Amino acid sequence: MRYITGAVAIGAALVLGALSTTAQAAAAPAQPARTGGLYASSELVLTVGRGETWATATVERAVTLSCMPGASGSHPLAKSACAQLRSVAGNFDAVTQNAAAGDRLCTKEWDPILVTADGVWQGRRVGYTHVFANTCAMTAGKGSVFEF
Repeated sequence: MRYITGAVAIGAALVLGALSTTAQAAAAPAQPARTGGLYASSELVLTVGRGETWATATVERAVTLSCMPGASGSHPLAKSACAQLRSVAGNFDAVTQNAAAGDRLCTKEWDPILVTADGVWQGRRVGYTHVFANTCAMTAGKGSVFEF
């Protein structure tokens, strides 16, 4: 009798162990299959804030921008922002330098606006910051990448 009770206890332990392992495996969400490497080709977080440096700036707005396989994210002008980045091969300096070349006249007021881009552009890591003198300087010809 003692052997039967021990065998039942061991059998019950094995069954409960198998059930708990199955429950844990079923509870784990399935990861979608990724193709083309470890990172998505173009996934960015863009921010606009007030301040002179990344460490001291106060972020006022932030959006996500994905350009592969199609334009998406929380950026309100995702398609045109992706098109602008493609036209300059992901060179954020070219995007922000358009503001300096604009025809709009701005005051010399110093009220710094900091824009940042962080993420991956066409498989390459991006960490970009640029300071505009004021809001007018930022809106003068910058295009749609930081228009949100």
